[in-house]
Amino acid sequence: VSGSSAEYPDRVSMMEGRLQAQEDEIMLLKSSLADALRRLRLHDQLIPLLKQQIIAGQGVSTRQREHGVSLQKSISPYWRLLLLQQVTDHWTLHHLSCLKLFFTLSHWLTGQSIKMFIRGRPITMYVPSNIQNYEDLRMEPPVETLELDWVYGYRGRDCRANLYLLSSGEAVYFIACVVVLYHINNRTQRHYRKHTDCVRCLTIHPDKVRMASGQTAGVDKDGKPLQPYVHIWDSSTLITLQQIGLGTFERGVGSVAFSFADAGAFLCVIDDSNEHMLSVWDCAKGTKHTEVKSTNEAVFTVEFNPSDSTNIITCGKSHIYFWTLSAGSLTKKQGIFGKYKKPKFIQCFVFSLTGDVLTGDSEGNILTWGKSPGDVKTLGKGAKETFQIMRQTRAHDGSVFTLCMLQGGALLSGGGKDRKIIRWSADLAPERECEVKDFGAVRCITDVNGEEVLVGTTRNAILRGTFSDGFVAIVQGHVDEMWGLATHPSQDVFLTCGHDRQVCVWNTAEHKLDWCTTLEEYGLCADFCPNGAVVSVGLSTGRWLVLDLQTKEVISDYTDGNEQLSVMRYSPDGSFLAVGSHDNFIYVYNVTECGRRYSRYGKCNGHSSFITHLDWSKDGKYIMSNSGDYEILYWDVAGGCKLLRNRYESKDREWASYTCVLGFHVMGVWLEGSDGTDINALCRSHSERVVAVADDFCKVHLFQYPCPKPKAPNHSYEGHGSHVTNVRFTHCDSHLLSMGGKDTCILQSSFQINCLFDCHHQLTTKGSTVENIPKYPILFTCLFTIQAYRSGVLWLSSCQKSNIIHIFA
Repeated sequence: VSGSSAEYPDRVSMMEGRLQAQEDEIMLLKSSLADALRRLRLHDQLIPLLKQQIIAGQGVSTRQREHGVSLQKSISPYWRLLLLQQVTDHWTLHHLSCLKLFFTLSHWLTGQSIKMFIRGRPITMYVPSNIQNYEDLRMEPPVETLELDWVYGYRGRDCRANLYLLSSGEAVYFIACVVVLYHINNRTQRHYRKHTDCVRCLTIHPDKVRMASGQTAGVDKDGKPLQPYVHIWDSSTLITLQQIGLGTFERGVGSVAFSFADAGAFLCVIDDSNEHMLSVWDCAKGTKHTEVKSTNEAVFTVEFNPSDSTNIITCGKSHIYFWTLSAGSLTKKQGIFGKYKKPKFIQCFVFSLTGDVLTGDSEGNILTWGKSPGDVKTLGKGAKETFQIMRQTRAHDGSVFTLCMLQGGALLSGGGKDRKIIRWSADLAPERECEVKDFGAVRCITDVNGEEVLVGTTRNAILRGTFSDGFVAIVQGHVDEMWGLATHPSQDVFLTCGHDRQVCVWNTAEHKLDWCTTLEEYGLCADFCPNGAVVSVGLSTGRWLVLDLQTKEVISDYTDGNEQLSVMRYSPDGSFLAVGSHDNFIYVYNVTECGRRYSRYGKCNGHSSFITHLDWSKDGKYIMSNSGDYEILYWDVAGGCKLLRNRYESKDREWASYTCVLGFHVMGVWLEGSDGTDINALCRSHSERVVAVADDFCKVHLFQYPCPKPKAPNHSYEGHGSHVTNVRFTHCDSHLLSMGGKDTCILQSSFQINCLFDCHHQLTTKGSTVENIPKYPILFTCLFTIQAYRSGVLWLSSCQKSNIIHIFA
């Protein structure tokens, strides 16, 4: 029975995969049909031209062509009719060879085009006129690189005991694949980034310097499971000291703990396998000391007895186990609940100063556990001692999620349903309490100085404060999957929205949340009006709202269709707003009164699948759009939202932004074998030098722009623990923002540019300049080889406004 129940999720997953594959195939067939219809229309338009050009090429002399003599004058009607008949017969009888001729002549008539295939579907892109020889294009990785600057968010929703305070004044916590060291007074961050997938657990060494962090297994881009492990690392240098358990743990690492009585010589690990294997490791050698099956039930936490490293305790669903390490093996005893009601979950535990074990459970009680001699009357001679409940203390309404022992013996408890923090005396008498109202349940508590504490919550916030002064949030984040991301056109501000129905406005310079509001439905996309006064947010039901950034109020509310919106984009001058929907339409609005008034202008109808991305031309007259079936369409907005049938005419059009994932200029960002959904978002920098790509494999890539050739070299960056849903550059290109989906993490990365100049031919005199340097506030590393100044000293001064570097001798 257990085997069949274990296989059931796999069967369901397999059926879901087959269903998704069938839906994808139907979508592909629909798109292929639409593409075939478009090609037939194009064929009807081109055949007369082809016939005319063939006749012109065969019947017009060189001299006549030079003087522009028309076809009508150079060929008699009889011969013209005969040639037309021959071409028609050729097309009818030799379809395959004529099809080749058709594409060859199309190439001759319309210019060079490139075909790209995604899931077997050809996507034709036309080469711009300024590229004379496509084959000679050389692709290089961009000179710009990224350096992680700030991490927004904290994983408190589903993790325990993951907030610690170092002697340096830094709070240590994690989100996604990054362990963050945040100085609570200086408001600076450092980052430990050696994990390859989501960090799941964290603990601190008795020396208050070393840390241990464990990660989940994850999968590679082919869906194969990767191996989880634990890293022991130095918090002062961020150097990894040991990698433990690679190839040993299954699925992930759920909990870790250092021993205390022997100065942290051992590390205990619980993995996420079905048996929740408990293993003890030598920290210095990185070798496994012993291993044993724990339980098939969920295990929440593990700790060594601080006064005896041979005693280990684990707790979780309906159990608490007391383990003894002896002669290289582990034996356990289960805690006896006796006359007390057995709770569904033992959520947490701590050791009191007297050696007792205090647990917090899902019934809202604090239980005090102690050793009892064996029951000789019942069990006879040789009865062994047991661990039983000595006292039950009613603590919270709902679960007790966390317990924190203070230095003087006082105890802090954190509640779930009641969201309270209660201070207890050493004999468990309540002394003070405080309610955390707006940030969720209390997930963990860390003592700062006996009075001040740090509190992690289930709504992914970290609070700092005291019982007297209350608590304020020092770290905040989203609590569900995020998709919408927009950057302000002139300020260091960006907006995010997602499935938690929150719209958050952040400050990139001060690294903080400026304000947040909760909507009735979840947001999926957003864009700032070019004047910077308002922002529009697209929701999951076809509604879209316009918010005033000063008052934070909704000033407009509209609905287009009844399906989710996927993209909002203002025209460069702010006179239009384009709304892309999953109903396959793009709705275009006139914008007046500085973004406060909207009226329907038109609707772009022509896509055969949902809209995924769109961009405006620099003159604000045209739109380029992508859809879920990999279409690239162009629209004449000024001409009434008409579909441009001849895409060749748009090959030289300049775009105000570039977020479409399909197009000639970004063709090289796609990896070989991509299925069309591997890239979720793309964004070109305002300088038009680089393009950032968010993929489905937790990575952000940086390519040079344009990037029209396959297998283009790039810089790849890790840090997210889920599919990266969006990327955007700040208004001055000083930072790149990337947003994870289910990891609820926002990464802010600054640009580091290494400009390597060989100036032997460019700079030979004093006062020479190097132009076209990007306007980034970054460090330039330059190499000059100027023979004219073999022994001279060169000085650099950069002028960001003029985009020029000046060279002085």
